[in-house]
Amino acid sequence: MRIALFEPEIAGNVGAVLRLGACLGAAVDLIEPMGFEWEDRRVRRTAMDYIDHVVVARHAGFDAFRATIGSQRLVLFTTKSARSAFDFSFLPDDILLFGKESAGVPTVVADACDARVRIPMRPAVRSMNLASSAALALGEALRQTAMLPD
Repeated sequence: MRIALFEPEIAGNVGAVLRLGACLGAAVDLIEPMGFEWEDRRVRRTAMDYIDHVVVARHAGFDAFRATIGSQRLVLFTTKSARSAFDFSFLPDDILLFGKESAGVPTVVADACDARVRIPMRPAVRSMNLASSAALALGEALRQTAMLPD
């Protein structure tokens, strides 16, 4: 199971997702450009020493990322889907894709995904924080596939 972040804009969110990946055993793919420098101290401050326990791959763009995933299924988390992530059947080698904080993903990226799901939430709000969304999504995907760590 992997988490992919499309053009993330907030260093602290990336750090939190790296820590999540370290704790739950999921690699993290960062699809550039990012809205901050990789060496930004806010990434390491949020990820802390957990950054040394997660496999991180950086990709020059979506096409470069797509070229590395082979036949793995790409599951996009988006507010624009009607299908709940809790009604979706995850597979052990799925890649959970999350868009940039301000705009999600462009149509061309959404169209390249194998599935689109959403995290249900109250209608009065627009979206959750990226790291919170990734935590809910990864937890559910690992639970379904019996891959949660002990």
